[in-house]
Amino acid sequence: MSEPVYALPDLVPPADGRQSETARAIQRGALRYLAACGLAGVPEFVLASGRRADIAAIDARGEVWVVEIKSSVIDFRTDRKWAEYRLFCDRLFFAVAPDFPLEILPEDVGILVADAFGAGLIREAPRHPLVASTRRAVTLRLARAAAGRMMALMDPDALRGIEL
Repeated sequence: MSEPVYALPDLVPPADGRQSETARAIQRGALRYLAACGLAGVPEFVLASGRRADIAAIDARGEVWVVEIKSSVIDFRTDRKWAEYRLFCDRLFFAVAPDFPLEILPEDVGILVADAFGAGLIREAPRHPLVASTRRAVTLRLARAAAGRMMALMDPDALRGIEL
């Protein structure tokens, strides 16, 4: 017996206005790459620390990836908070545009080169497994963020009083 196919409504989240065109294109391509790898990604994911990861994603086994988007060399050089994201994921990646100088990226992170149509894996991210309690907390936070965003798209008034 085959699984039912669910049609998704034509729901499109509004642009948040914080990203450049380049960053949005990288995000789209990275999300497509993650989906092709079997991961479900949540953009602009707020971690328990209060930091905002560009993309957090989870696979069917519960492995968590964080993808940090760097749209320019200046963006990379002025933002050092990405190192804190390791505490909340099994693998940490940078996603950059095709013309980004890869040699300036740290050697201990994965690299995706992305545009608006997809991404390619340049370097696999080393795995640093989360402890069970952190994995559970991140998984629950991802689930609530994704579900809350879907609810907000379908009925913005439905989330009144719910803390995500």
